[in-house]
Amino acid sequence: MIPGNLHEPEDCRAISEVLSRVGDKWTVLVVSTLGDGRKRFNELRHALGSISQRMLTLTLRALERDGLVTRTVFPTVPPRVVYELTRLGRSLLEPVNALGLWARKNRSAIQQARQRFDAAGGNARQATSGQAASRQAASREVL
Repeated sequence: MIPGNLHEPEDCRAISEVLSRVGDKWTVLVVSTLGDGRKRFNELRHALGSISQRMLTLTLRALERDGLVTRTVFPTVPPRVVYELTRLGRSLLEPVNALGLWARKNRSAIQQARQRFDAAGGNARQATSGQAASRQAASREVL
């Protein structure tokens, strides 16, 4: 059930702020990967494939800042660093996995809908509505 106060400005800001973090492509992948247990930086990087070192660093720092991941440095030479989900981060696994499952299950239907929309000239509708707005504005100027 959706709460009735969803459109309160403060609630909207809170929801947007959290969704911008947890809805990020790399966040979802890092959280999912760490769901299997703690990992070293290079293990994460290899598991994620195409992520750059910089993007992984930024993502891990943001997740650590938000309390979703912990970073532990072991005093070895060179230092060994591992990342793992916090309790809060583990609580994110269920909705992230559910969203991933939904996306995989519905990808084909979404692609078909996009094709139908594009074939029907859906993008032309935006131009048409923009032209209609211009005509309305022009007719007001004439009056």
